[in-house]
Amino acid sequence: MIKVSRKTNETDISVELNLYGMGKASIDTGVPFLDHMLDQVARHGLMDLTIKCDGDIQIDDHHSVEDIGITLGQAFVQAVGDKKGLIRYGYSYVPLDESLSRVVLDLSGRPSLKLNVSFTRAMIGTFDVDLISEFFQGFVNHALVTLHIDNLKGINSHHQAETIFKAFGRALRVAITEDERQEGIPSTKGSL
Repeated sequence: MIKVSRKTNETDISVELNLYGMGKASIDTGVPFLDHMLDQVARHGLMDLTIKCDGDIQIDDHHSVEDIGITLGQAFVQAVGDKKGLIRYGYSYVPLDESLSRVVLDLSGRPSLKLNVSFTRAMIGTFDVDLISEFFQGFVNHALVTLHIDNLKGINSHHQAETIFKAFGRALRVAITEDERQEGIPSTKGSL
């Protein structure tokens, strides 16, 4: 179990992460829609995840969402360590009714985000969909992964977001799987 805390003038966050868990989650970010999405990541990634955030949500949700991505990324990079023996690459396609998303990632050590989603509305309840990119940018910058997210089809913004987060969890699950045939670091460079 990896434990990471981050405290700024805007947020106070704690994350506990077990990459090889049972999909159990205890999420309290102060941003209900994000709680729902992070629960999907844990459940479909089969990782145990506890997140607590006290943020300046009286202003808006931006600082909390971005800083949670950062803190989760910090926990993730610690949890995967040197990546020795891991598959390294992961991908997943996830449908939900009319929506279909694909997430492809590489535990490359090189942070990069390519997000291709045209949400059909700007808000999901009280949640600003622009914050989804802020979450993932914070994550990739600190998890040191390359992440491609494509919503291939979708009309309902909630479904679009949910397929993205479910596919993200499933792609992580594949990438962190131990490959019994892989000796050493999964790179011709010898390091990631």
